[in-house]
Amino acid sequence: MRHVAVVFGGAGFIGRQVVQRLARAGFIVRVAGRSADGANRLQTQGGLGQLVQVRASITDEAGVTRAVADAEVVVNLVGILFERRQGDFHRLQAEGAGRIARLAAAAGVAKMVHLSAIGADAASPSLYARSKAEGEVLVRAGFPGATILRPSIVFGPEDGFFNRFAAMAASLPFIMPVVAGATRFQPVYVGDVADAVLAAIGRSEAQGVTYELGGPRVMTMREVLAYILAVTGRRRKLVDAPMGLMEFQAGILQHLPNPPITRDQLLLLRHDNVASEGAPGLAALGIEAKAVEAIVSGYLARYRVGGAKRPGYA
Repeated sequence: MRHVAVVFGGAGFIGRQVVQRLARAGFIVRVAGRSADGANRLQTQGGLGQLVQVRASITDEAGVTRAVADAEVVVNLVGILFERRQGDFHRLQAEGAGRIARLAAAAGVAKMVHLSAIGADAASPSLYARSKAEGEVLVRAGFPGATILRPSIVFGPEDGFFNRFAAMAASLPFIMPVVAGATRFQPVYVGDVADAVLAAIGRSEAQGVTYELGGPRVMTMREVLAYILAVTGRRRKLVDAPMGLMEFQAGILQHLPNPPITRDQLLLLRHDNVASEGAPGLAALGIEAKAVEAIVSGYLARYRVGGAKRPGYA
């Protein structure tokens, strides 16, 4: 008998890594999402008939019910960085997460892994952080044994963090604006996050536990930008951007289809994004965290001046 795993958000940046690992572990993987089109690129990740695309929006009770039927494992990776419609954070990251947990439990699913985020906080001024915290509460209520993973900033070849700032550095002349330069991050490799999902599924002691996932190095925003400039060979002066000006600009830019910054994201930048002291993390799941320096310089090569060799970084 082959085991079935359902991955909501399986066509995304983290989801593709998780689906690949589940397929290698022998699962029949249902990739659930609003549209089946996004999962087409995943077909090479498994054997014939091993990956099944399922149309199931997490806002749709019937769709989620069909997706989780007869499954052994459910993984929820659905998350957004900004709202296209007012209330999206709550609908997707809170209500949607709770719906998956409740219906997975009703279907007799054995294990669930839910991806939240470091900084999830019911008292946060950020809608993103509050909805993540509410999602955790609803997941615990619906599926008490769920494993919750809270990563810091996730990096990898297709990330929207290092790539975004490297592209910005390549396009801006002379200076590089720094927003919240003292805010600290603990970037974690996407492959390590995916490995954490599989480890949580395979370890009975992980059920009902919340893990905070961070890499081996804590970096301030200023250090992140300095590193990007060094590995891409870009000479830019780092200049602190006044928060008032950024809030004004974000208030305009957040109405774009794919905004570079929103006011809610600026609220998040006011707080460190690092694992809590003493919280179980990657090591507790048997995973040795990979460093930014071991991965990022390779995929930022396309942003280097004239395709230059990797410059030194002190």
